[in-house]
Amino acid sequence: MQPESLYEIVTDVPSDLDAPVLVHALSGFLDAGAARQLAVGHLLATHESRTVATFDLDAIYDYRARRPRLVFDTDHYASIEFPELLLTEVTDSRGTGFLLLHGPEPDFAWQAFSAAVVQIVERFGVRRSIGLNAIPWPAPHTRPVGVTAHATDPSLVSGRPTFVGAIEVPGHLAGGLELALGAAGHEAMGFAVHVPHYLTQVEFPRAALRLLEEVAVAGNLDLDLLPLAVAADDSDRDIDQQVSTNPENVEAVRALEEQYDALVRGAESALPMAERSDMAQEPIPSGDEIAAQLEAFLREMDDDKGRSE
Repeated sequence: MQPESLYEIVTDVPSDLDAPVLVHALSGFLDAGAARQLAVGHLLATHESRTVATFDLDAIYDYRARRPRLVFDTDHYASIEFPELLLTEVTDSRGTGFLLLHGPEPDFAWQAFSAAVVQIVERFGVRRSIGLNAIPWPAPHTRPVGVTAHATDPSLVSGRPTFVGAIEVPGHLAGGLELALGAAGHEAMGFAVHVPHYLTQVEFPRAALRLLEEVAVAGNLDLDLLPLAVAADDSDRDIDQQVSTNPENVEAVRALEEQYDALVRGAESALPMAERSDMAQEPIPSGDEIAAQLEAFLREMDDDKGRSE
């Protein structure tokens, strides 16, 4: 399969778009707290945008695995909503344009798709690509939202605390794009925001806000984040209220705060936790133990979300 057969340029980017950044946010892999989805939705809702390229999903998407929404009305089928994978030009508050690749992660032809993105990067003179992810994390919602940063050039993420070493994770195209772009000599980086593992199944705007704050800095963009910040504040208050109604939830969050603070101290010191002499001596519960305590809380949040829809 030829990479150029996978996409069609429908609106050329203006010549005055100077070395833009490319933000890619493909759905399908983990999106804890719907952070990636919220971030993309916010960008498209609050900034001027236009479609630059479309991708041929018939060639790379498994409709039987992720069936599109089909509407039946009384005695006939009324409509079907086919997904779209788009390259969109978005304009920030200063008038600076950047590219946003969004839509479902392809099921097939990952290498051809990655090659197609490399072609697009070279065609439009992209200076840096930025991938977005959101992963479950043993962290409380009462602490600042953490993020794992990664890049083809280590200097882009130097000085940040690290929480894990070498680990094996499920393959996903965001990581594949970063590898492919790096191999082709292009600057690529990404951010995986840490979502409290008891909030992975509900929308968590605070994580989306953190992702876009990172994008704004890494891409030198002026993004209108006020509406998302207001939504994050409202969500935080709702979560606090839910937690406060059950003493077991309050205790579980407190224990998670202790674990989080210890992990942060260990990450900032760049030493294994066991070597820290200033840490609490009492055992800190594991993420699995705390998750078990918070299962009831998660069910309550899901029930409340369902009643509000």
